[in-house]
Amino acid sequence: MSNITLALAKGRTADSTIHLLKKIGIQFQDFHEDTRKLVFLSEDASIKLIFVKAVDVPTYVEKGAADIGIAGKDNILESQADVYELLDLKIGQCKFVVAGRAGDFPPSKQRLTVASKYPNITEQHFQKKGLDVETVKLNGSVELAPLIGLADVIVDIVETGNTLKENGLEVFEDVENISTRLIVNKASFATKSNDIQLFIKRLTVGLEEEYENHNG
Repeated sequence: MSNITLALAKGRTADSTIHLLKKIGIQFQDFHEDTRKLVFLSEDASIKLIFVKAVDVPTYVEKGAADIGIAGKDNILESQADVYELLDLKIGQCKFVVAGRAGDFPPSKQRLTVASKYPNITEQHFQKKGLDVETVKLNGSVELAPLIGLADVIVDIVETGNTLKENGLEVFEDVENISTRLIVNKASFATKSNDIQLFIKRLTVGLEEEYENHNG
């Protein structure tokens, strides 16, 4: 197997992925949670692992700096990267929703103001519905926007919905299911097809064993 470069973001996704890779016999001897290193080579030299910011994983893959990447569907959609999405790892399952003040939808306005960390996803969603919106990009505390009149509604990721409820908000509409996906650079898939498909096959087997152990 030739060397494949894998882009990954630190955090829960990385921990789950490295655990999964270890199960299928791919180990990174130098890796530990507190390391500041950004590049690791697997013991069998088949995988070069690079750590990047979560939002940048699709860009590294699209531009060919990494052959494959493991990233949240949210970052893949928002980046609009031209990559192949080949496997759902089902890590970090949640969903995008439209939410706002309880009982206050739809607002009686010609043009909605929507706050979100994800302006591209937001605009695409409302364009599909034929609605004209003004998108306000926020980097945090998006739930605050409808409460203080900055926006009519928000588009955000929800796992349990508890944060929305605590702030007097409710889900009006589901937009997209989100989980961690494996993406592949299009040129790499042509030039390293056998190696990448073998890696995906091994990963799939590992995921199936994880699922069986969890539900057994």
